[in-house]
Amino acid sequence: MAKAKWLQKQTSELLPVEYFHLVFTLPHEFNRLILAHKKIFFSLLFKAVSETLLEFGATHLRGTLGIIAVLHTWDQKLQDHFHLHCLIPAGALSLDRSRWIAARKNFLFHVKALSVVFRGKFLDSLEQALEQGKLKWPAQTVSAQSVGLKRLRKKNWVVYAKKPFSSPEKVLDYLGRYTHRVALSNDRILKVEGGEVTFTYRDRKDKDRKKTLTLPGEEFIRRFLLHVLPDGFMRIRHFGFLANRTKKHALPQCRKLLGLNPALPQIPKRSAHDLLRELTGIDLSRCPRCQKGTMIVVGDLPRISCSAPWDSS
Repeated sequence: MAKAKWLQKQTSELLPVEYFHLVFTLPHEFNRLILAHKKIFFSLLFKAVSETLLEFGATHLRGTLGIIAVLHTWDQKLQDHFHLHCLIPAGALSLDRSRWIAARKNFLFHVKALSVVFRGKFLDSLEQALEQGKLKWPAQTVSAQSVGLKRLRKKNWVVYAKKPFSSPEKVLDYLGRYTHRVALSNDRILKVEGGEVTFTYRDRKDKDRKKTLTLPGEEFIRRFLLHVLPDGFMRIRHFGFLANRTKKHALPQCRKLLGLNPALPQIPKRSAHDLLRELTGIDLSRCPRCQKGTMIVVGDLPRISCSAPWDSS
């Protein structure tokens, strides 16, 4: 339900352009430290990625990008794999907001250049956090920590650019599969028996073939719990002309420049009952057995105090 309502809102904000899909991944050397300081690391990741992309937008397109960033913490086998998916309309709003500047077809920015800048911004912010005592490298001296950071500055960080989405509908299809889900969907779980859990995964190293993996129940739960976010942490964020503080004026201007009505389409208001019926085909007012009878609400039962004994006479 939450996903459906969120996607409804996103539908009204899509622009009639292609969308690029970039993925920024943190090196696995950070994994232990991230698990001990999730909130700090995830915040640094959002900050480094958004600053990198906005800087490239200003430098190469002479405008402001719109960015939807979604945090993922898992791989197909539910192990810790920290990365950020970014969906970006193929163009930018000029800095004076007078023009829409289209990006080149099938190309946004060089991923190697993005990787270098992303690495520098993230490590600079991380070193600052370490100096301020906000986090500590586990079981390491200051000198060992310094050596580790220098090694990471020389390592190639992964920034991956997927093919642009061909239409706004494809964007929504992608968003719907990943935004309101943790680690895996129920349909990937094949069976739970004998204290073990069997689920499917796609082997990226074997041409994306679909395979199965069986784990002891305790290990399955351990892996799943790796991906629980800190309380209140927002794993979907917007930047640039899609940022909450600027979207009210910037997004209508983008629509106007692209030949659309500046006003966003109105989102039809639907009850939870109607939305559930649309999503699942289940009508809560129908009798679940005969599917003919219709429930009619005639009133609410009064609350009964738990301290009062039940009268079974």
